[in-house]
Amino acid sequence: MKPGFLEKLVTRLDRVEPGEVQQIVTRLIREKGLLEQVFEALQEGVIVLDPGGEIDFVNRAACLFFGLDAEKATGQPLVSQVRGLDWKTLGRPGRTVSRDIEVFYPENRYLNFYLSPIESSDGDVETVGYVMLVRDLTRTRAEAEETLESERLNALTLLAAGVAHEIGNPLNSLDIHLQLIERRLRKLAPGDREPLEEHLATARGEIRRLDSILRQFLHAVRPTVPQREPCDIHGLVRDSVKLLEPELTSRGIAVELDFEAGMPAARLDGPQFQQVFYNLLRNAYQALSGDDPRITIRTRFNDYEFVIIIEDNGSGISPEHMGSLFEPYRTTKSSGTGLGLLIVRRIVREHGGEIAVESEENEGTRVVIHLPRTERTIRLLGAPPDDSPVIDLPEAP
Repeated sequence: MKPGFLEKLVTRLDRVEPGEVQQIVTRLIREKGLLEQVFEALQEGVIVLDPGGEIDFVNRAACLFFGLDAEKATGQPLVSQVRGLDWKTLGRPGRTVSRDIEVFYPENRYLNFYLSPIESSDGDVETVGYVMLVRDLTRTRAEAEETLESERLNALTLLAAGVAHEIGNPLNSLDIHLQLIERRLRKLAPGDREPLEEHLATARGEIRRLDSILRQFLHAVRPTVPQREPCDIHGLVRDSVKLLEPELTSRGIAVELDFEAGMPAARLDGPQFQQVFYNLLRNAYQALSGDDPRITIRTRFNDYEFVIIIEDNGSGISPEHMGSLFEPYRTTKSSGTGLGLLIVRRIVREHGGEIAVESEENEGTRVVIHLPRTERTIRLLGAPPDDSPVIDLPEAP
């Protein structure tokens, strides 16, 4: 344990009688040893960090997950020991982070970590460190990919079937009436017809979108195989923003687009990811209020992955709700179903990606989607011939 955690105690030692100092030190050592024994017995990984993101303590389970040596890792920055993390975005005072991460060394595992700040106990608004709890979701995820729990599957299936029936019939009726309106429009003069035809096209587009939402809703209860094709991620985001433009405009919400230039096409299921962006944008604007409601969408890419960031300055998510974000029927909205993020995560995972949610109450929420640029499949090849060229492949993130 670094001296930073004991600085405040040390400054008070001059007020303690000399005979009591040894007792205090002995008690601290004993309690520290007991806590370490408890942490070592846990199956969950525990990493204690200082305010700058350097490791103060790492238990045996965390070492197993990330292939660390506890002695060598202590005192080192977390980002140098666990690849794929950025401390600038993780270590923000007052902010809790929940994120899934896939690691390939020493074993291919799916992990979830929960990073929470440790606040000063003497009343000062000061972050004195962070605690990172790591859970192994590998077995859970494998089981979930094979089948959902029977009760949850039955409930979602019944709900999806009911929604499809209750909404599908009115959609068919709307489509028929729009066809009748279109026939009448043909009898109008071109100058009167053109504005109405534009509204008609918008209405038909919304009907098609609702029909697509119904299909995605049904897909939420059973695994699907993405129909991949080269897609422009920026175009999908713009289309999603355009669909929500009436709601955003009526609420006075500004949407800022910060797209990285030269972003290549991604092999995605376009309609599925339009649904992802639609759900996330809808969640974002529903959390907004105040004088300057704002949503910022950023994209980045490197040799290994695409990164899409959707950030708002809304009400944020409380720490007690962070741990159940992706559970069905868990929602803070009175009219919500609690299935939006479940569908989002399923689509992202079916594409081999990861999703991270960072939030702070009354400050806003940040959703980060990580998508691999190539499908994560492994194929073992035989040794190349002696005269074949040697190609140096980049190391996976």
